[in-house]
Amino acid sequence: MAEIYLKELAHARSGDKGDTSNICVFARNPADYDFLKRVLTAERVKEHFGDIVKGSVVRYEVESLGGFNFVLQHALGGGATLSIRLDTLGKSMASALMRMKIAQDE
Repeated sequence: MAEIYLKELAHARSGDKGDTSNICVFARNPADYDFLKRVLTAERVKEHFGDIVKGSVVRYEVESLGGFNFVLQHALGGGATLSIRLDTLGKSMASALMRMKIAQDE
């Protein structure tokens, strides 16, 4: 079973609101959207981030744009003014998600 990084099929942007991070993921090729819809679940994203995300992860589908918006609660160590993390605004969360490995035949 061959594995690839998510970044080979998608690109993403991330941001914050307090202690909540959101990551928008878009299929590079519209033909990959249904595959990503099947494998890129909220549960899998939460598992990928492990202990970094303390709260829930919710996925919103944006089919018209071929993408998803993931909202990660309690993911930034308290938020910009409270966190001691290097990335208090969650700008690197999208890059971290792009390193998720997925099997091409899932």
